Amino acid sequence: MRVPIRHIAGHLLWSTHGGVWAVYRLHPGPDGQGRREESVRGTHVPRAVRDEHLSRITHLVRSLSGAPRLFGLCAQVDPGEVALRMIEGIEPSATVRDDGAHPWVENVEAALDLLDGQEMHRRTLWLAIPLRTAAAGPRVATSIGAVWAELSPALGVRPVPVGRREVNACQEQASRVEAALAGGVAFRPARPAEVVWMVRHAVHRGLSEPLLTEAESSSMYGAHLREGVLRSPGYADLGQVRLQEGGVDPAAGDVAEMRGGGQVGRSGRKAWWRLNSGSPLRRRWLQVESEAGTGYQAQLALAECPPVVHEDAADLFAQLEMLDFPVDYTIDLTLVAAEKAREQVRRKKNELIDQADQYDARPTGMPSSLAEAARDLGELDARLSRTSVEVEVQSVTVLTVWGPTAGVCDARARALAAVLGGADYRAVRPAGLQEALFTLGLPGTVRPAAAREFTQHQVSGDWALGGAFTTAEVGDPNGMFLGIDLDCGTTRPVMINVADAPKQDASASMGVVGDLGAGKSVLQKLIAESVWARGGCAICIDRTPVREWATFARSAAKGRVQIIDAARAEVSIDPLRMFSGPEGRHYALSYLTLQLGVGPMSTNGEVLHHAVGQAAASDAPSMHRVLTVLEEMAAGEAGRRQDAAATLAGLIRVVATNALTAMVFDPGLPPVRLDASSTSDMIVITTTGLTLPPKAAFDKPEVLLQQPLEALIGRAVLYLIAAIARQTAFEDPARFTAVVLDELYWLTSSAEGTALVHEILHDGRKHGAGLLAGSHDATELGPDRGLMAYRALARTADRERARRGLEFVGLDPDDAELVRLVTSGLSPVGQRGREGEFLLTCPRQNTGRVKTVIPRIDRITSSITTTPGRR
Repeated sequence: MRVPIRHIAGHLLWSTHGGVWAVYRLHPGPDGQGRREESVRGTHVPRAVRDEHLSRITHLVRSLSGAPRLFGLCAQVDPGEVALRMIEGIEPSATVRDDGAHPWVENVEAALDLLDGQEMHRRTLWLAIPLRTAAAGPRVATSIGAVWAELSPALGVRPVPVGRREVNACQEQASRVEAALAGGVAFRPARPAEVVWMVRHAVHRGLSEPLLTEAESSSMYGAHLREGVLRSPGYADLGQVRLQEGGVDPAAGDVAEMRGGGQVGRSGRKAWWRLNSGSPLRRRWLQVESEAGTGYQAQLALAECPPVVHEDAADLFAQLEMLDFPVDYTIDLTLVAAEKAREQVRRKKNELIDQADQYDARPTGMPSSLAEAARDLGELDARLSRTSVEVEVQSVTVLTVWGPTAGVCDARARALAAVLGGADYRAVRPAGLQEALFTLGLPGTVRPAAAREFTQHQVSGDWALGGAFTTAEVGDPNGMFLGIDLDCGTTRPVMINVADAPKQDASASMGVVGDLGAGKSVLQKLIAESVWARGGCAICIDRTPVREWATFARSAAKGRVQIIDAARAEVSIDPLRMFSGPEGRHYALSYLTLQLGVGPMSTNGEVLHHAVGQAAASDAPSMHRVLTVLEEMAAGEAGRRQDAAATLAGLIRVVATNALTAMVFDPGLPPVRLDASSTSDMIVITTTGLTLPPKAAFDKPEVLLQQPLEALIGRAVLYLIAAIARQTAFEDPARFTAVVLDELYWLTSSAEGTALVHEILHDGRKHGAGLLAGSHDATELGPDRGLMAYRALARTADRERARRGLEFVGLDPDDAELVRLVTSGLSPVGQRGREGEFLLTCPRQNTGRVKTVIPRIDRITSSITTTPGRR
């Protein structure tokens, strides 16, 4: 195989086929300094975003000229790449387990075990634009140099060198091209190693491919100016490949055993009729043999497009991602100005008139196809006349599938043709053109003359609807392995990194909405476990009677967990013992005024303030000491202060004798340790047994005071729990803390719980903290739910709740297809293997369908689910 590369200087490619090409990487992701250049869109986007993206693509197409070429290549992803992204940002000195291993190691190994052997890829887009220098000298030099490059190997002489003048002229032309591209999609100049990777990827389809990740950081293969001419490394080794159309390999088991084994022709090959393999016309694939092995590829040319396609179904290239095998596409474009295209249309109209006159003389009359063609030409003429900047896109599209064997490759080609046929697109595998179409997919080659018969004619807006310039991703660039992208037919890992969001100036809070059993708690547990295993801290408020979060924490974070059980009172949450100085006095006084219903500016409030101050200043400050101080004041004071002290002491005795307040007033319990960085990575506060007043009671003080004692105690204890969560979350901004609030409606039914949610949502980012909230309805997340950057929507059977959930994740709530997806298409009830499906939105505003995967780690799988009988 002849490599079409003479020199690669930066992103400029001097081709052996003639001309110079500028190669660009579209949607490049992070640059060399790690900065993001754009927000990559997801599969599901609002119509306004889709229309804006379509207008940008249309503008990009109209800004191009000549014959650019677009490559949509599926770069193979190795499980090791996923592992490297999972450990990115992890400090080696972070918390380790008793056995000395980092707790995140198990998660990485579990992801590697799951992804090993899976076919994974990521879509990459490349745009190659032929340059046309204004000066005649460089153009002639380029043409002569290309012709000489073809002849010089046969003559045994060196090719004509490329001089500095030609390089400067091409760089100037490339700068003008880049100025014209600005405002379309994000792009950057391709690196020499990436251009070489495009060739190596084409050769290694169906085999173990070279990784694009290595090429992205490589500085190899680039040419340099020395003594006024370009000096390049050798590219001949890239062409050490044998291409054979319809090739067979008996050792691979694709064909039956040969017969007539001793009869060999002059070419050294056995005649096809002597093989039990059928005619070459039935073997429409390309056998590519290289040092890495033998792979099989099939090139399909798009021969016919439907005249009318609905806008929602026109994204042909985006829908290729849904196939269960990767598909590359190469689109060779010829952009014709509106005036010239109208001339061609008028010529075709005249031809139709001549045909109509000829058919009039026949008894059968004129066929209906002529009328349809005339109507299509008239519409095309009208659209070209609408604006002078319109262009006609004449495209030749080649789709490539591959496989390790000819049988797999042929089956995929047939499946792709059937899928396209169902959408009224006709794709053919032309016999005898497989190698020519393969060559079209290499950068720097010319379009084969035989490929012109597959040219499709569209205006820029219609062609942009195909989605050829579109990529879709979901999740974050690195972090925890959450699950699999369901909008991709092959395996595409989805990762999220809530702890990194504050460093990117985004909120780390997440809201999860869905029905009972839809997987909300499992998703929250997976994220909470990843937070502490990656070096952060998780605080969970658990209201379930079965104490599911306490059970999960004891198993998942064994030895690094602290359980605060309100009903069992094993530790003390006495604010005077947990907090020192003014902070402790503030929380203690606020708790008592809330618990006793005392106004802070009344006589009772003044006496209580004095008692708290005296207790905090003692040698052993505690809430029990406040009761002692009040009893002493009742015995030693006189007048109204004595009466107030006696009244308050009596009320506190009533509260302190209740079992639910033992962890507040019992001085014998060990206090809670809030220095989570040195004692525990996961703190679970169970509120089983605590009840709260109804939400309507908070609006009427007289109704609130008539509530049962247990409800008033639950409200006051909840205030202390919220104080613990807030204090721990905001203690160390350098260490990320996640506050997990499952079934949020219970917490936000009180003013104290609502205040905690409000404070974390508004101030969590600057303190390195985030909220992980779950609810059955988006409205239960509170009025500040719009501040949540991470949003997940699970199965929601009720249509009204489903619409509110769609609005929460940023999608159109009136889209009937999306409503159907949420009500019945996510985690259908009774279908094993479909659990844990969500619509996920991340800070980059990319929304897609994902399926969460529970890592195969015993300490996690043993306690993460709550399905009765299946734990």
